[in-house]
Amino acid sequence: MPDSVQLDVYMVDDGSTDGTSESVAAQFPQVRIIQADGSLYWNRGMYSAWEIAAKHFCYDYYLWLNDDTELLPNAINALLTLSADCYDEAIIVGATQSTEGDKLTYGGRINKRIAPCNGAAHEVERFNGNVVLVPKAVYNILGNLDYYYRHSKGDIDYGIRARQAGVKIYQCGEVAGVCDAHTTIDGWCNPEYPLKKRWILMHMPNGMPPNEIFHLEKQTNMLQACVHYISTYLHCMFPQLWMRRAIKQ
Repeated sequence: MPDSVQLDVYMVDDGSTDGTSESVAAQFPQVRIIQADGSLYWNRGMYSAWEIAAKHFCYDYYLWLNDDTELLPNAINALLTLSADCYDEAIIVGATQSTEGDKLTYGGRINKRIAPCNGAAHEVERFNGNVVLVPKAVYNILGNLDYYYRHSKGDIDYGIRARQAGVKIYQCGEVAGVCDAHTTIDGWCNPEYPLKKRWILMHMPNGMPPNEIFHLEKQTNMLQACVHYISTYLHCMFPQLWMRRAIKQ
């Protein structure tokens, strides 16, 4: 990281019980810790941190960073360099790879696939929010994340809003961090669970809440939003049908 860069770190402790806040405060007393009661989840937790940061200070950039993502040594420098190449007027995404380094796990997406990290920057359509640099000029246009979403989809929504506002999104040409993908079947569509449990898990913030999916997709395609709203319920009630289709493919 360039010596001229100064970082202020904001961390949301959303009701953890494992001593996270105490450990961070002891080792990194400069970190600004925001305490919550466990109801925020990812999107509202990110929203809360960003709201406080932007309200009290005028930063040149805002960096989203997931707690399960480990930045590689050159990540911040690469993000800032690409941002400068874009006149600090674009969202800059850093891709992550698996611990083994054999595949990309999260990042900017083109036709739902993660853009390659082949040394060149790629313009992308949407992105995962693991490593994202938002310059001040972009924040002034788009503002914060949408508080409507509790856990996921807020990053996808931000990408949609960016494109609608004419803001470009680019992914760095080199991998920015390490973050393993979640490989297990989501509980809300796991046929090994009874329907009652799947139904409850589907409506959890970190499940697949149909109302939030509909809120996201209606921005770009109302018909698709309606179809997906219905299919989400069907997927929950009859997960075996999707499992069979996946096997055939």
